[in-house]
Amino acid sequence: MELLEKLSNIPGVSGFEHEAQELVREELRPYADELWTDRMGNVIALKKASKPSREKPLRLLYSAHIDEIGFMVRHIDERGFLAFAPIGGFDPRTLPSHRVTIHGTAGGTTTRLEGVIPTKPGWLTDPDDRKRVIPIEELFVDTGLSAERVRAAVQVGDAISLSKTFEILNDEIVTGRNFDDRIGTYSLIDSFRKIENNTVDVYAVSSVQEEVGVRGVPTAAHAIEADICVAIDGSLPGDIPFARTTQEQCALGGGTGIYLMDNRTIGDRDLLRGLMETCEKHGIPYQRNIGGGTDASAVQRAGLGAKATTIGAPTRYMHSTVQMCHVRDIQATADLLACFPRYAHEIIPDDWR
Repeated sequence: MELLEKLSNIPGVSGFEHEAQELVREELRPYADELWTDRMGNVIALKKASKPSREKPLRLLYSAHIDEIGFMVRHIDERGFLAFAPIGGFDPRTLPSHRVTIHGTAGGTTTRLEGVIPTKPGWLTDPDDRKRVIPIEELFVDTGLSAERVRAAVQVGDAISLSKTFEILNDEIVTGRNFDDRIGTYSLIDSFRKIENNTVDVYAVSSVQEEVGVRGVPTAAHAIEADICVAIDGSLPGDIPFARTTQEQCALGGGTGIYLMDNRTIGDRDLLRGLMETCEKHGIPYQRNIGGGTDASAVQRAGLGAKATTIGAPTRYMHSTVQMCHVRDIQATADLLACFPRYAHEIIPDDWR
């Protein structure tokens, strides 16, 4: 759990991923034949084919995004309260009563201030207030400090992250604020260090700025020119009371989710077959998933194109501070990623070009 906890607790709002990426570099370096950071900030590790199936090895790209949703300071008022703009997709219903961390850069130094996003006090509300969702543009951060102290540490443009930390909730259930996609990042690292007998070159990409429109991975995809892409992101479990019977698909504890389709990508049929056959050969539990949208879409359409889809542990309540996963699903995801490079070449036709 140590690495998973470290990855979940380190901040990395989209566009501010540097600290989190340093941890990823440290973890990948011992297992990589090559390691570099591209111009967008993606960390890329290469493990060359140990048993290449062709004279020029095929290229398999694994991508998990390191960024998490958060905010940017857009105004500091005369009393020191902070207005903010969202970075990534938030449901404003989830925000009041949460603690946040402001990553201040005023004065050329980094200062972390703790604050809260308050809800409107009951004694100031009327019946209409109690019925409505407060829009993000009306919310603010209160540090409890004077305006002078706030301005000495914070300036417009600084990042704000949610403060919820990783916890073992009970038995094999874990919870955290950013399992979308730190669970994927963990699976990427854990699998990369276990890959052996790979018939293809494996590129592990810790991508940036996925949460704001899949902005980071296209540059990596352009440089790598992958034949196959497996993105790693959360699958969507429907085993909760909010879901209708027709919306039930993945369940916590049922294994890794293999995306058949999402809002941006239709999974390549040969790749889906190869992933499922790998699971069956190695006794890895898996489930069929229809998901949201991931890095796979950008890699699939880059250059000459790639066979692409996404896998990942079912993650309840994504884009909230109470995201939830089962450790068996996380392990199943990492196991599939570790085993698949032995067979990846089998899904590519001989006349592939």
